[in-house]
Amino acid sequence: MLDLLGEQDEFLRRVETAFPKVSIVARGNEFQLSGPELDAANAHTVLAELLLVVQENQRLDGDQVDRVVQMVRDEVPSPSGVFSSGIPVGGGRIIRPKTMGQRRYIDAIRDNTIVFGIGPAGTGKTYLAMAAAVEALRSGASRRILLTRPAVEAGERLGFLPGDLSAKIDPYLRPLYDALYDMLGADETARLMEHGIIEIAPLAYMRGRTLNDAYVILDEAQNTSPEQMKMFLTRLGFNSKMVITGDVTQIDLPTERGSGLKLVRGILAGIPGINFTELTARDVVRAKIVADIVEAYGRHDAAGGTV
Repeated sequence: MLDLLGEQDEFLRRVETAFPKVSIVARGNEFQLSGPELDAANAHTVLAELLLVVQENQRLDGDQVDRVVQMVRDEVPSPSGVFSSGIPVGGGRIIRPKTMGQRRYIDAIRDNTIVFGIGPAGTGKTYLAMAAAVEALRSGASRRILLTRPAVEAGERLGFLPGDLSAKIDPYLRPLYDALYDMLGADETARLMEHGIIEIAPLAYMRGRTLNDAYVILDEAQNTSPEQMKMFLTRLGFNSKMVITGDVTQIDLPTERGSGLKLVRGILAGIPGINFTELTARDVVRAKIVADIVEAYGRHDAAGGTV
């Protein structure tokens, strides 16, 4: 009961705030709810779903409570089931989806050979793909992980950065390093990279290669040209998977060049083994204000505005 209520009844207060017309009284191991029928029914569903999460030995937090409330309002079936599917990355740690969109994304990665994760910043596209790659490596399903992204500047020029080519591209690959360090630790990541089991390289280095027994992730795919996208996809070898992530609202290519990520869906839609998963502002798992920013820009673009 304490796990369900939260410290000083924090989680119960969150549910009451979400349904202000409903009075919730906890007595022993029971709740008594009173208020308008629909609101009381929804609050009851939220508490029941949170109880299922607790009974699966998952530790609740305020963010999770708020997400269950939102999913109940959106009439998502079995919100607790969204959190039940996790990706083990070693050391007893499990990366779990936090939204229905993320759950669909994880399921798509497991069930398909090539998956496109398309959505705004903060939806976990790259992080969940990295978790799936680490799981595949640890389980022996893949012998190596290959991570790549186009070295396209967002308002700056590579030539202005100090150092050789490796030093110039390193800042553009930093988000991939950060995810690896978070899941594997810096020492283990360095060891695997030293032995070639994990490779991080710019997209230009993929030409001419055939990638067998590999888990391949292409990040920031909105900044690929159509030719680069075709080149990358045709690198796929035997017993390999590809996950391509990107946000078509944040293209850094010159305006006269088309994005390979925007074009590829119309070309590959309907091919068995290829999946396109769309994530939205509701799947943003950063601070709530990030979701508000994404939605605001979406309204601006829908109204014909320019950035």
